Formats: sequence, structure tokens, C-alpha cells
Amino acid sequence: MAKALLGHVGGPDPRLITEVQRLRRRVHDLEAEVGRLQAANDDLAEAALEHESLVLDDSSIREPALT
Repeated sequence: MAKALLGHVGGPDPRLITEVQRLRRRVHDLEAEVGRLQAANDDLAEAALEHESLVLDDSSIREPALT
């Protein structure tokens, strides 16, 4: 019984340490992916604004009315 208690209290479980390291890497990877997606979203939003401004500028060109 003493060996079981000593093993349990003796130190951290290597499997737990490995799992925590894996989860930290995963969190880091996901945070990097969020950053990439936010940058891509910002680029798309900027392109949409530019496109919208071009479309609004073209509205000043009037075509003859069909009769």
C-alpha cells in the first residue's frame, strides 16, 4: 500500500504532462489560425469596401433611357 501511495503522490504523471503539452500546442495552433482568419477577413472587408466605392462611382455614368 505504501508503494501505491508513494507512486501516486511521488510526482506528476508523464501521460498527463504529455497531454498538457499537446493541448498547449493545439491552443497555440488554433490562436495562430484565428489570427490568419482575422487577417483574411480584414482583407476581404477592405476589398468589399473598395468594390462598393467603385460601384457607387459608376452610378454617376448615365445610360440613355430606352424608349
